[in-house]
Order: sequence, then structure tokens, then C-alpha cells
Amino acid sequence: MTKKFFLALIFIFSFSSLSFSASLWDDNSNLFGDSRPGRVGDIITVLVNERTDAKDEAEMEVSKNTTNQVGQDGQDQGILNFIRRLTFSANNASNGSGSVERKHHATATLACLVTEVLPNGNLVIEGTRDVRTSEEILQFQLVGVIRPQDVNADNQIRSSLIANAEIAVKGRGVISKTQKVGIITQILQTVF
Repeated sequence: MTKKFFLALIFIFSFSSLSFSASLWDDNSNLFGDSRPGRVGDIITVLVNERTDAKDEAEMEVSKNTTNQVGQDGQDQGILNFIRRLTFSANNASNGSGSVERKHHATATLACLVTEVLPNGNLVIEGTRDVRTSEEILQFQLVGVIRPQDVNADNQIRSSLIANAEIAVKGRGVISKTQKVGIITQILQTVF
């Protein structure tokens, strides 16, 4: 009787373990393929390294000479007969030069979400990162379009490979307030 009991117990446990066991194979995984982003909600790491150098120079030189004369000595001037000779002369000269040089450099690592899959397979990505230092908050914002094949094996993409990229760095805090132009200066710049 004990043999029958043990055999029945083994049969019951083996049957119940078969019905509740999960498969070791995952149908959504691909052992040989590369997992690239392709769906809304996928996360991609963007390596932002943007550098711009711009320099504008301009020079201007203007000179103008003007001479106007009304009548000459001894000639009848009509209603201006009382003025024998009236001459106007003006010389104007202006020289100017200007130069503007701007350099910007932004480096960051930003995790972005896929917000849209375009019909051609390209992905619209968007991401924001706030960095708080002392009493200042720097906010990095990025929006753009990428090709899934440009994403490397570490799920990263360089910012130079993003099409229609809009990268913004905004600051809020003590430093940003001191750099902001005052209201009186803004009014004077508008008027003059």
C-alpha cells in the first residue's frame, strides 16, 4: 500500500508541476538579433556633444559732400532778389566697424523616450534632464528624429546623428537672474 501511495503522489506532483511550469523559451526574445529601439516608449541614451563657434565682422566707411547754390552775383533772383548769393555746403564722413564672436559648448548624457514611429521607420525622440547645482537649475531639452540603425549596441546615439535636432539649455536661479537685462535697460534699448 505504501508503494501505491508513493506512486500516486509522484504522479500527482509530476502532473501538477507540468500544468503550472513556465517555458524557458521567451517568444519575444531574439538570441541572434540586435535589440534596437522601434516602439513608442523605448528609451535611448543620447550623447550630447555640441560645439558652435561663430564670428561676424563688418566694416563701413561712408563719406558724402554736398554743395547747393542759389543764384550768382548780379543776376535777377525773382522773389529771392534780396539774397545776392546763398550757398550751402556740407561734408559728412562716417567710419564704423564691429565684431561679434560667440562660442558655445554643451556636453551631457540624456535618456530620451521614443514618442512616435514614423511611416519610414524613423523614430521621434524627446527627453529632458534637470541638473541642480547650488542654487541654480540647468535644464537640458532635446527633440529630434533618429534612424534605428544609428543606435549602437549600447543603446546610445551621438547628438550629431539626430535630424531636426532642437537642443536647449536653460538656466534658472541666482546666476540666471543676475545675467538678465533689467526692465529699464530693455525699454531704453527698444527706444534707442
